[in-house]
Amino acid sequence: MPEITSRFTDNTDELPDELVRLGKEIAKMPLSVQQELEDSYGKMVESVRRRRRILSLVQEALAQLRLDIKYLMFDLDATRKERDQLRRQLDELD
Repeated sequence: MPEITSRFTDNTDELPDELVRLGKEIAKMPLSVQQELEDSYGKMVESVRRRRRILSLVQEALAQLRLDIKYLMFDLDATRKERDQLRRQLDELD
């Protein structure tokens, strides 16, 4: 079984500084206290990681939405130009 202290100090590069500091402080505590806090700390870490993944997905979705809007605006502009050109041609026929 891996040492519990490593659970509080491993893979901290993607975590907020406050959570890393908390993990380091917990790692300094007696083993019995670490065991009591392990589950709660793990849930916090997973929550932070999940929120970061969600934020990343939302940012990607927004970027895609912006791109889609640009394409739609381009298409709308082209459609209006075609409409205006066809109207002019119809007016010339009358």
